[in-house]
Amino acid sequence: MRESVEVSGLVLRPWGAEGDVDAVLEAYAEPLMRWQAPQPVDSVEDARQWVRSRVEQWEEGSAFSFAVVDEHGGGAVLGNVAVSAVDRRHSTGWVSYWITRTARGRGVATHACRAVARWAFDDLGLFRLELGHRVNNPASCHVATAAGFATEGVQRQRLLYDSVRYDVESHARLATDQDPDPEPPAP
Repeated sequence: MRESVEVSGLVLRPWGAEGDVDAVLEAYAEPLMRWQAPQPVDSVEDARQWVRSRVEQWEEGSAFSFAVVDEHGGGAVLGNVAVSAVDRRHSTGWVSYWITRTARGRGVATHACRAVARWAFDDLGLFRLELGHRVNNPASCHVATAAGFATEGVQRQRLLYDSVRYDVESHARLATDQDPDPEPPAP
């Protein structure tokens, strides 16, 4: 199984490199990231634990998280893309991602999702990948569809943030689906 993937000027590599703790701490300092985070990342120790958790999940085979790194920008971390909830019996997994504020709008999330999907099909042998986003998040919907994930439906009031329930649109991509046409990332 390959532990890194290169695509469109990006490198997807497992978390754990020097500097990753600082990158995670910086990413989670952004208000939108903090709002959506399942647990706060408020300190260097929180960020270390976040990175350690990703390394442990990889070693257990339960989830595979990649730092999305700018190959040409000095190796700056631009985000995270992951395949979690891996079910070997049914050959399924759940794709999630986050992108730093400075990298948004450049196609980074789309390219990372395409690459991690191809990796999950080819290297993990998965057949079906799922992802979901709040219906009030059109940017995530664009990422999902541009990465080849077909819309499957809406899960009503699935998520709860600040006492408000949000509908989630579900998407899936199958190993037998045609790969989406490549789009170069924006400069």
